[in-house]
Amino acid sequence: MDQKILSLAAEKTTDELQEFLQNLRVDDLANLLHAQAVKGRAAGALLRGIFRGSPCSKQAGALRRHKIYTFCIQLVESGDLQREVASEIIGLLMLEAHKFPGSLLVELATEFIDAIREGNLVNGKSLELLPVILTAVASKKETLTYRKGELSGEECKKQLIITLCSGRWDQQYVIQLTSLFKDVPLTAEEVEIVTEKVLKMFSKLNLQEIPPLVYQLLVLSSKGSRRSVLEGILAFFRELDKQHHEEQSGDELLDLITVPSGELRHVEGTVILHIVFAIKLDRDLGRELLKHLKTGQQGDHSKNLCPFTIALLLSVTRIQRFQEQVFDLLKTSVVKSYKDLQLLQGSKFLQNLVSQKSCVSSMILEVVKNSVHSWDHVTQGLVELGFLLMDSYGPKKILEGRTVEISSGLPVHQACKLGANILLETFKIHEMIRQEILEQVFNRVVTKASSPIVHFLDLLSSIVMYAPIVLQSCSSKITDTFDYLSFLPLPTVQGLLKSVQPLLKVSMSMRDSLILVLRKAMFASQLDARKSAVAGFLLLLKNFKVLGSLSSSQCSQSIGASQVHVDVHSRYNSVANETFCLEIMDSLRRCLGQQADVRIMLYEGFYDVLRRNSQLANSVMQTLLSQLKQLYEPRPDVLPPLKFEACIVTRGDQTCVQEPLAHLLCCIHHCLAYYKSRVMPLRQEEEEDEEGFYQDLDDMLESITNRMIKSELEDFELDKSSDFSQTTDIGIKNNLCTLLVMGVCEILIEYNFSISNFSKNKFEDILSLFMCYKKLSDILKEKASKGKTKTGAKTNDSLLSMKFVSGLLTALFRDSTQSHEEGLSVLRSSSDFMRHTVSVALQKVQQLRDTGHVSGPDGQNPDKIFQNLCDITRVLLWRYTSIPTSVEESGKKEKGKSISLLCLEGLQKIFDAVQLFYQPKIRQFLRALDVIENEEEAEVAVSQRAAFQIRQFQRSLLNLLSSQEEDFNSKEALLLVSVLSSLSKLLEPSSPQFLQMLSWTSKICKENSLEDAAFCKGLMNLLFSLHVLYKSPVSLLRDLSQDIHGQLGDIDEDVEVEKTNHFAMVNLRTAAPTVCLLVLSQAEKVLEEVDWLITKLKGQLSQEIISEEASSQATPSNQSIEKAAIIQLGTLLTFFHELVQTALPSGSCVDALLKGLCKMYTILTSLVKYYIQVCWSSRGIPKNMEKLVKLSGSHLTPLCYSFISYVQNKKSTSLKSAGEKKKEKTAAVSTAMAKVLRETKPIPNLIFAIEQYEKFLIHLSKRSKVNLMQHMKLSTSRDFKIKGSILDVVLQEEEEEEEENEEGTASEHGGQDEEPAKKKRRKEMK
Repeated sequence: MDQKILSLAAEKTTDELQEFLQNLRVDDLANLLHAQAVKGRAAGALLRGIFRGSPCSKQAGALRRHKIYTFCIQLVESGDLQREVASEIIGLLMLEAHKFPGSLLVELATEFIDAIREGNLVNGKSLELLPVILTAVASKKETLTYRKGELSGEECKKQLIITLCSGRWDQQYVIQLTSLFKDVPLTAEEVEIVTEKVLKMFSKLNLQEIPPLVYQLLVLSSKGSRRSVLEGILAFFRELDKQHHEEQSGDELLDLITVPSGELRHVEGTVILHIVFAIKLDRDLGRELLKHLKTGQQGDHSKNLCPFTIALLLSVTRIQRFQEQVFDLLKTSVVKSYKDLQLLQGSKFLQNLVSQKSCVSSMILEVVKNSVHSWDHVTQGLVELGFLLMDSYGPKKILEGRTVEISSGLPVHQACKLGANILLETFKIHEMIRQEILEQVFNRVVTKASSPIVHFLDLLSSIVMYAPIVLQSCSSKITDTFDYLSFLPLPTVQGLLKSVQPLLKVSMSMRDSLILVLRKAMFASQLDARKSAVAGFLLLLKNFKVLGSLSSSQCSQSIGASQVHVDVHSRYNSVANETFCLEIMDSLRRCLGQQADVRIMLYEGFYDVLRRNSQLANSVMQTLLSQLKQLYEPRPDVLPPLKFEACIVTRGDQTCVQEPLAHLLCCIHHCLAYYKSRVMPLRQEEEEDEEGFYQDLDDMLESITNRMIKSELEDFELDKSSDFSQTTDIGIKNNLCTLLVMGVCEILIEYNFSISNFSKNKFEDILSLFMCYKKLSDILKEKASKGKTKTGAKTNDSLLSMKFVSGLLTALFRDSTQSHEEGLSVLRSSSDFMRHTVSVALQKVQQLRDTGHVSGPDGQNPDKIFQNLCDITRVLLWRYTSIPTSVEESGKKEKGKSISLLCLEGLQKIFDAVQLFYQPKIRQFLRALDVIENEEEAEVAVSQRAAFQIRQFQRSLLNLLSSQEEDFNSKEALLLVSVLSSLSKLLEPSSPQFLQMLSWTSKICKENSLEDAAFCKGLMNLLFSLHVLYKSPVSLLRDLSQDIHGQLGDIDEDVEVEKTNHFAMVNLRTAAPTVCLLVLSQAEKVLEEVDWLITKLKGQLSQEIISEEASSQATPSNQSIEKAAIIQLGTLLTFFHELVQTALPSGSCVDALLKGLCKMYTILTSLVKYYIQVCWSSRGIPKNMEKLVKLSGSHLTPLCYSFISYVQNKKSTSLKSAGEKKKEKTAAVSTAMAKVLRETKPIPNLIFAIEQYEKFLIHLSKRSKVNLMQHMKLSTSRDFKIKGSILDVVLQEEEEEEEENEEGTASEHGGQDEEPAKKKRRKEMK
């Protein structure tokens, strides 16, 4: 039979074939086809023949064709056929599908869809036919019947797709079903339907099936619905990440049933690659991704950004077209996240409304952690982002030392720190990228020498500390960088060498390269290069220990464990180190013939070298001794004992210090003290010559002391009659010589105190040295005040060490030991000496606050500085609280500040410095201030300890306020407020101590009326800073505005204002400008918070509308935010209502108020726009919003126009008064004009803001069907017209005035008077 069919099919006509097939039953044909197909014979040819003999033009043929077609589908699905045969049959069926009539096509499609919905598919092979059938249905022009409805081909296809997508899909066919739609022409609506269905299936699939499905979905997105596809994929992985994170941080047992972390990350990585590939092919997909994420930025970023999204964005940066946009998006997201966090932390009002979500920075660092799972496509983006953040937000101004970290709380500095963390963590995880990171860091160190690079040096130091041995492979890059040392600024060189120092212990070649570079630099022509060489050599001496040196436990720079292990098996043993260090000492000795700056560096560094490498003591001390001998007068009767003149040289026109003698003595004193206390006790056998060696130094210092005391000013050729001017060589030389002598006196004071053992004679010597110092200091001050020279007036840094200052202060004020009493009474008898000691302590603390370190030995050691700081604070605190300023000043009147006031100033600086540089040690610091150390109280909370100190200063301020007004010390009050402000930052806002502090501050402001503007400002600032951490300050602002209105009166002179007395601190003297400007700046901060809330609400609303989740009701959190924002604006409205009626003086107050009002109306407009958006989602506006609009219309807008008229009237009055004086002072007129213009500049902006508000209110009224404009009065007409009759009268009057003026003035002045008159007339016409 099959042969017969084949032979008939080969003929030209099909009549016989049709007749033959007509006589056969369809079942027989089906059996024959089945048999042939299973055997793998010519099933294709047979099927082709059957289709040829079953034309669709005849009903019988069409039915036969339909039945055979359906049978073939079942045959392919059965799985009985070989793959080749099945493929051939499918191919034939595809070709024949278009020949079917429409009704049969619909029937075929329906059968297919039913099979899918009911799960009757066996292997899904036949699914390849579905797109062909659906395409054929769509192409039919005739009307088709589907489910008792008459539809066109396109509509029928749409209904079939809806039916298919509304049914159940078997899990194993989801990918195949998704892929078939790419071959069907779809409308945008149909694509959306399919996309929605596929996205719903994500959660039902195994994790491994997600990447291929995402791929098919992305292919489908080329037809439309790109945004929906991307949103769905991102939302799925965001939820997956969230679940995974919760499970990992939750119960450990959950790990047994969840997806392994590695598998999830690999799947995410594959999906990211698919999306990036799709974006490369379809730019619109990339645009949609960025558009979607930028829209999400306005609302809650945590709803849009997650580790997966960030990883995707970083991968997209590999596409050049989108690189810049993506990095901008990530940069702004990071900074916005930090700014939001800062805003939240500074406002209790916002904290109560908005929960603190995860920060973008933590998400980025999670991406770094996840990238270990073969996310190579992300690592390059991470590195670029890290450097971008560091470059964009690094420190912008060069400041010494750690000063750049002062603003570390600012969002930009946190962003810079995040960049460094990204790079460090990426460096740890990815070996492949390490070389590039290092290269880029070194490039920036070398090329950005003019700008601060401390953040890059910190990063380099962290990298080196992490893996010094790994970095040996990059030694060539480091040695290349060494070649540039001579050209880099000194701080950069010091930072760079300190960072790579651990590597020098590992790599001999690197160390040798550095030494060569430093030796060349030693003889460079640039001073900075030579200083860099000294810094480098000193660093080497500190860190290469010689056998027998003391333990480096006291060293300030710790060395990581990994480097300590290196020393054990390296060739650098201690004997080799000794030879190496002695060679360096020889090189450094040559520096002693160079400029003073180089020598100072050397002297300051020798003490640290000795402390770390005590075996070099002989070499160091020998060097110092030989240097001192050049300037020492050995004969005991010669005065002065040192050759001061030899220290100063004149080269050409310039006179300068050649030998910094005081620094040399300072170095000798500290090295000698360290040697005697630490090194000598450990040496068993001391050679006689060495004992004599150190004895010589002691004898010399003793001799210098005795002879300096005997020396008169004339011996130094310095007295009051000497020339100290900065314009002559002699004057400059005398100035320098004076400073040298003063420095030597200071060092000798410290030396004698250290060896005194509280001897009365020694203390008398110290006082004599101090008198010499004071005489010279007074001469300099006197000459400076007369000559008004800036150099002379500048206070020179004291050479006394911080350790000595803290010891001396303790002895002077706190030492009550009986045996010390006699000696100390000598020093205590001199109030000048005690005041000077406290002043030096202040100078040291100021230095610490400005630079992060202090001058002198151990000045770079944070731990020792902290210890000295604690000791100094304890003494100053005791001195100030024990002897109040009032008691001290009531005694003898002396020039300068009292000691108590100096102590208070010192405390204020110390509290600031500790919070800047020792934040982690605050608890330890406060413990150190306790007079009695109690072990049981070791764990007392910081708030309690701070509250104890606060109470002491509160008592002092109360005593000051209760004194007579003429005895009120404004400086002391200001300092006390400043100290209280610093200490209040240590209180936990939720603690009872904080509430006590707030209520106390509020009480002081309410009950004290002082006409001291500076004190009032300080106290009010403190009140506001505390109040914002407790609750919103709007009610406070309202009360203060009423007080200001009461004090200054109304703009309408006929109205008498009832005086409210909420805060006595607001009086006629302080109300304006002090308190007025303060409350306006606080109101601006509140408005910024409300603006932030409205922006957040708008973002959430737009996200809801996009995701079609917007319901007719607002979410509870949104309702509470809306309500809070409206209440804030309502209270601020009453605040402005008071101020806008106040007769404020011209100037800054008027200007600030106009700007504040402008901002108020801008925020109101923003809120109205939000409610216009809300009305789109079929929600009405709340009642309290209607009340706010009513309040603005009745209590603010009319008064704003009255205030504008008041300001303009004052303007015309001031212009008139200036015009009357024009004959006398033309300059006064122009000054008055400029002032008036400046003050009235914000008026047009305010009017525009009001009109914009009213414009959008009209829109909202239409949208909400609520007449909001009924509460608004018509705005004042701002236009004008020229009235001719009045103008003629005015012009005539002016002409008459001019004629009178011309008659009464000289002819040469006539032209000058005419011009201002013309100008004036022109302006009046306007």
